[in-house]
This record gives sequence, C-alpha cells and structure tokens, in this order.
Amino acid sequence: MRSGDGSGSEAGAGADAPRAAGSDGSGARSGAVGIVLVSHSAAVASAVAELARGLAGGGDLAPVRPAGGTPDGGLGTSSELIAEAAKAVDGGAGVALLVDLGSAVLTVKALLAEGDELPEGARLVDAPFVEGAVAALVTASAGGDLDAVAAAASEAYAYRKE
Repeated sequence: MRSGDGSGSEAGAGADAPRAAGSDGSGARSGAVGIVLVSHSAAVASAVAELARGLAGGGDLAPVRPAGGTPDGGLGTSSELIAEAAKAVDGGAGVALLVDLGSAVLTVKALLAEGDELPEGARLVDAPFVEGAVAALVTASAGGDLDAVAAAASEAYAYRKE
C-alpha cells in the first residue's frame, strides 16, 4: 500500500541509512522504545530526526529513524518505508510512530489495522511532529516505556510559545 500526495524531488527515507545502534539512535537497541518519524517529505523526516538526536544530547540514544516521502523520492507517504523503518528501530520495547499530516495518519492507521506489517507493540502517537519527536526521543533514551514515550510526546501539545 502506498499513498502519494503529489510529486517532488526529496530523497527517499533511505537517504538516512541506519548506523550502529546506540551510537546515534538510528538502529535498534534492545530494551529501548524505537521511534519512527513519518513525514510526506524525506528531507523533513530526516531533519526532524537529526534535530531530535542533537537536542536529546549525547550518549546512548534510543533508536529513531525517518520514514519520509515515497520510494521514488517524491512527496507522499509509503507503507513500505514506514514498515522498514519500524522494523529497523524495533528493539522489543515497542515502536512509537509520530506523523506530520493527514494522509500519513491514515497510512499508519492502515498498517496498524493490517496487523502484520509493523512490529508488535507499534503505536501511532498523537503529538506535534517536531516537539513530540524531541520529547519522545529524550524519554525513550532515558529508559521510558512505550506509555511514557507516548505521554511525553503528547504532552508537547501543551508547550507554550508566547
């Protein structure tokens, strides 16, 4: 299943290839909640993952991976890229999926309904994309379980900017 939203020139999610677990948070680490950032743009998903890693600090970060755009590099969402990213970050403690816009929500919901495409314990998290990603990564890296990671990401809605 693939849901496209037009076309563009962004690189696919493969542009941010996984690296060793624990070194930068892109690969699975046993016991840590994994995080997948689903955006219509590979560039946006990768940039938010990079920002979250940078703001979460050094050390042994939980795994986070972008899943943005379509396999051909266009704008949209791809169930294949999302499932691949979720499997890459799955360390057995669950996977939190944060999304940017409407059809990304629908694509993740469809994957969850299918039941066999995403790792057991995968969950769509209702959270702002950027602030939620940072809060989720900080909480997961500190050893929080999936409920704590989801709560921290969702609480980012309350961050006031005035």
